[in-house]
Amino acid sequence: MGYDMRQVIIITAYKNEEQIYDIIKFFGGDFEFYIHIDKKSATHIRESRNVHVYKKYTVNWGSVNHLKTILFLSDEALKDVENGYFHLITGQDFPIKSKDYFCNELDTKKDYLEFSQLPSESWVDGGMSRIEYYNFHDLFDYKKKIGRLFIRGIVKIQKILKTKRRKTLKNFFQNLYGGSTYWSLTRSSLQHVIDSTNEKILSSMRFTFCVEEIYFQTVLLNSMFSNNITNDNLRYIDWVSGRGGYPAFLDETDYNIIKSSNKIFARKFHEKNSLELKALLLNNG
Repeated sequence: MGYDMRQVIIITAYKNEEQIYDIIKFFGGDFEFYIHIDKKSATHIRESRNVHVYKKYTVNWGSVNHLKTILFLSDEALKDVENGYFHLITGQDFPIKSKDYFCNELDTKKDYLEFSQLPSESWVDGGMSRIEYYNFHDLFDYKKKIGRLFIRGIVKIQKILKTKRRKTLKNFFQNLYGGSTYWSLTRSSLQHVIDSTNEKILSSMRFTFCVEEIYFQTVLLNSMFSNNITNDNLRYIDWVSGRGGYPAFLDETDYNIIKSSNKIFARKFHEKNSLELKALLLNNG
């Protein structure tokens, strides 16, 4: 691929300023950065020639505003015709391959996106309760006990009453797919997602749960771009150990398995506990 195609790092974040600056420093001036900071966050990132920072949405965990943020950043990045390949990450991710690998070895003619058809055995209710019931993550903070009780309680009542939403993504697409939020996409595929999005579709996703793990997969797998997708988002994520939560916070004990993987990013990095791992990655390419 070489340096003739500019790559873009799209970041959604709400904390870890130093981590974000480390990502920017790693890729340098050859890459473009489009960063959204949660509106309720005190985090501040300086803008520069290739660093574009926005604070447009309040993003509660699980709310549709996370998807809206991703769509907004993608649309902004596509406005620059020199931007050719796009990586979506968070402020808690970090590259685990060298910059040279990104520029000269990564096949940027392919789309990397994790997916499986819904309903999926690996998701609660096959993933369908995320869109078939009203999930009020937009109104309540799930991270707080009272918010969590409201959200869970309202979904439980809907299940007892056997009432489902009349309009969902099923009204717009033949098949539904889901997978990890994070991806690496070609310009053509990302543009297709943006061009396919309209107010009716966005309205159908209001009061859903983590619909950003469904929308990109569903749009692209129902399109002419489906044959270009590799079912691997090239992200190393530990869902097993539970160190600090799910996914786990990574540390130096993960170094060997990370370096031997085919992945290009890993998550999640802790601002303190992951410092030694980050140093190992930077010092050993």
